[in-house]
Amino acid sequence: MKSIYFTLKYFAITLWSMFVIAPFLWALSTSFKDFNSVTGGATYIPWLQFEPSLEGWKVLVRSPAKGGVDIIEPYFNSIFVTCTASLISIMLGTLAAYALSRFTFKAGIIKNNDITFFFISQRIMPPIVLSIPFFLMLGFLGLLDSLFGLILVYIVLLMPIAVWIMVDFFNKVPKEIDETALIDGCNPYQAFIKVVIPNSIPGLIVAVLFCIIFGWIDFFFAFILTFTEVQLLPVKIVALNSSVTPWWSLSASALVSVAPLVVVAFIVERYLSKGNLSGALK
Repeated sequence: MKSIYFTLKYFAITLWSMFVIAPFLWALSTSFKDFNSVTGGATYIPWLQFEPSLEGWKVLVRSPAKGGVDIIEPYFNSIFVTCTASLISIMLGTLAAYALSRFTFKAGIIKNNDITFFFISQRIMPPIVLSIPFFLMLGFLGLLDSLFGLILVYIVLLMPIAVWIMVDFFNKVPKEIDETALIDGCNPYQAFIKVVIPNSIPGLIVAVLFCIIFGWIDFFFAFILTFTEVQLLPVKIVALNSSVTPWWSLSASALVSVAPLVVVAFIVERYLSKGNLSGALK
């Protein structure tokens, strides 16, 4: 019975792994094809079934004057905007979440849960509802088509995610930890930084991941709020489309765009199992 269980388990894991990896392998194979290889039927193995070509990758770094899209600058723009907005959102969101978890706020019928719901409600609204207010606000501030303007907008979009995730994690950290730190001579800020945060590392990592993912994949606001001076990667990739869909270039750009998220996931994965509360009260 045990051997059957392990066989079925690893069979299921293998099937799921194939399901997850297959699109990446397809994109990798397609990125090295040309027009004839793509339209000539399904092929997968280079040199045996088709002659590989680097044209799909060269288009990404070639200047528009030479028929390319040159995604290098938009790529680094996306990294800068996403990382900056995520960092600020995590810092502000974590402080707000800690306050909502440890202190009681009341203004009439509005309480802590209502404030928390207000934060996450900003993500429930369709993006189109916020597009005109953001456009008018950035226009009034002179920040349309600028990196700083996008960072401000992304902070508004990402901070509710950080608050929503971190409130739940802070609620699971016993308040006795804070009290013990205060008795040992810490002030409230030291207790927060030295005691509460280390015991909330998994939640912090999850919040960072979600902020980075949602910031990186955003297309709508990057498209609405930028024109010619600044472009982010998702908007630039759309420029690849023409009368004939260049599947080879789209596949290469898909791999390039997903690479930072894969790298971040591998880096932070090891920390998800850390920061538990075992022994925290000893």
